[in-house]
Amino acid sequence: MIVKFFSRANCPLCVEGLQTLKLVQEDVPFEIDMIDIEQDDFIHEKYMLMIPVVEKDGVVIQYGHLDYATLMEQLGS
Repeated sequence: MIVKFFSRANCPLCVEGLQTLKLVQEDVPFEIDMIDIEQDDFIHEKYMLMIPVVEKDGVVIQYGHLDYATLMEQLGS
């Protein structure tokens, strides 16, 4: 399974979110596809107010403050 993680540089909430996502990754096997929203104008416009964003199979499963319980529920099933 591949999980997309949308973020940008100099984003403390993104750093915290990635740490939470990596904790879930210790319990559920998946790859993290890191995407810098500033490298694509469309993605930047879509997610600039939402980052960090976690997406699985084209569906946003959580954004902003990421929490272990929600990510585990969505990625563990």
